[in-house]
Amino acid sequence: MHPVTTDFSMRCWKSALTSGLRRLAAGAFSWTLSIAVYAQSADLENLRVERTDDGLLLSAMVNLHLPNAVEEALDKGIPIHFVADATVLRERWYWTDQRVSEAQRYMRVAYMPLTRRWRLNTSSSPITNAGLGVSLTQHYDSLSEVMSSVGRISRWKIASASDMDVSGRQILRFQLRLDISQLPRTFQLGNTGQSTWAVGVERQVDLTQETQR
Repeated sequence: MHPVTTDFSMRCWKSALTSGLRRLAAGAFSWTLSIAVYAQSADLENLRVERTDDGLLLSAMVNLHLPNAVEEALDKGIPIHFVADATVLRERWYWTDQRVSEAQRYMRVAYMPLTRRWRLNTSSSPITNAGLGVSLTQHYDSLSEVMSSVGRISRWKIASASDMDVSGRQILRFQLRLDISQLPRTFQLGNTGQSTWAVGVERQVDLTQETQR
C-alpha cells in the first residue's frame, strides 16, 4: 500500500505545482495584457516617489486619452469615475509578497450643461451616485483642463513612515484607471470588457532603487 500512497502523493504534488505555475503564468499574462491595453489609452510621463519624515509621497503625470464613447457619455451628463491606486509590497522569497500599505484616490468628472463647465470631485473614499460625500470640488472650463487635473498627482501620501521601516526589497504598484463599475447599469452591460472603455495606466517600481536616487 505504501508505494501506492507515495505515488498518489507525488502525483498530487506535481498536479498542485503544475496548477500553481499555470495560475502564476495566467496572472502574469493578465498583468501584461492589462498594461498593453492601457498603454493605448494613457501615457505615463512621470512617476516619482519620495521618502520624507512624514512618509512616502508619490507624484505622477498621466495623459489620459478618452475614447469617443467616453466623451459622448460625458456630453450626455453621465459622470465618469477614475481611481488611482498605490500599493506597496515587500518581496518574500518563501511566500507571496506582503502588502505593506495601500492608498486610493477617487475622482469623479461631470459636465454641467447649465454653466457649460466641468466639475471634478476628489476624495480618499469611494464617490457614489448617492452623494459626493467629503470631497474636494474643482471647476474647469474645458474637458482637456479637467482631464489634465485628473492625471496630475502631486506629493500624494501613500504610506506612513512606520510602514517603510520594514526590511527587504519593496515594490510599488501604481495604477490610474477609469472605473467601469461606477457607470450606469445599462452602460456596464453593454461596455464591460470592451477595450474602448479600458482607460488607464499601470506601472511597477522598485522602491529600493527609486528612493535612493
